[in-house]
Amino acid sequence: MAKNQQNQPNKTAAGTDKQQVRQQNQQAAQKKQQQNQQAGQQQYGTEFASETDAQRVQEQNQKSEQKKK
Repeated sequence: MAKNQQNQPNKTAAGTDKQQVRQQNQQAAQKKQQQNQQAGQQQYGTEFASETDAQRVQEQNQKSEQKKK
């Protein structure tokens, strides 16, 4: 097996292509990172919306407009 690895330095003893495995790992890591970013953005939007009382904001805006006049 040692001779096989010397003849093909980019392969493991089992014959796996090291470069292909590295590329697959990199693609999987990038995909996971994108999914995590999207999940974080969705969570922020939901959290912000659930904490906002629309009627109270409208009342505050009306009071503010009245003070301006």
